[in-house]
Amino acid sequence: MEHIAVRWLILTVSILVAGMLFQGIEVASVGTAIAAAAILGVLNTFIRPLLLLLTLPVTLLSLGFFAFVINAFLLQITAALVRGFDVSGFWTAFFASLVISLINVALTGFRFENGRIIVVNTQRRGPWD
Repeated sequence: MEHIAVRWLILTVSILVAGMLFQGIEVASVGTAIAAAAILGVLNTFIRPLLLLLTLPVTLLSLGFFAFVINAFLLQITAALVRGFDVSGFWTAFFASLVISLINVALTGFRFENGRIIVVNTQRRGPWD
């Protein structure tokens, strides 16, 4: 459960930062960002893998670029579902999804324990290691 809460917090921070960086993104409040992070997390968990599978040939031909288009699409769906969270257009959603992804990657590897920042090893090890 702690893992989900940490990921939710990181996604909330990412949405707030994207709202500060891009004029085309409006986040009405921190509560709105929390709700948007929850919806986006659910969409990323359940819908994104299906969309990636359905668009696999296009994603492979574009060397993975199309995955960012899917991320932008999911961000626009989130904006349509959450009142107070608005994304003005596709390109704003596209570049905001890039920023959100970069912040998520950067912050996922860090944790706070006893007032200190530690780096979490995210590599899975097999039984032979």
